[in-house]
Amino acid sequence: MSRRIVAVILAGLFAVAVWVVTLRSNQVRCEVCVSYRTRSACRSVSAVDREQALQGALSSACAVLSSGVTEGLRCQRSVPTSAVCESSTGEGG
Repeated sequence: MSRRIVAVILAGLFAVAVWVVTLRSNQVRCEVCVSYRTRSACRSVSAVDREQALQGALSSACAVLSSGVTEGLRCQRSVPTSAVCESSTGEGG
């Protein structure tokens, strides 16, 4: 019986640790809007830093707008029509 209690407590502590690490790792959320050819799309991504969040949101929006690797790369090289970032500390960007 005591082994079960210890196992449950350890599993609970592990779950809490994973949850805390996940919350800390996603500190910046960016929304990027892109126009490619005749279409446009906006996507939001959370990441550790601003650059990763911007790149992830741009990639996500371009995945919707383009077909194929070549078009996807062209879309990702385009300048977003808007990009708004917010950190978990409340700072905008």
